[in-house]
Amino acid sequence: MLYGLILVLVVLWALGLATSYTLGGLIHILLVVALVIFVMNLISGRRA
Repeated sequence: MLYGLILVLVVLWALGLATSYTLGGLIHILLVVALVIFVMNLISGRRA
C-alpha cells in the first residue's frame, strides 16, 4: 500500500514538473511526506 502511494505521488510529481502545474507545490509537499514515511519505514525495519 505504501509503495503504491509513493509510486502515484512520484508519477504526479513528474507530471507536475513536465507541465509546470503543481497546484501551488502541493504535489511536492506530498512527495516529501511520502519519502519521509518511506525512510522511517526502512529505518524501523518493519515490513508490510
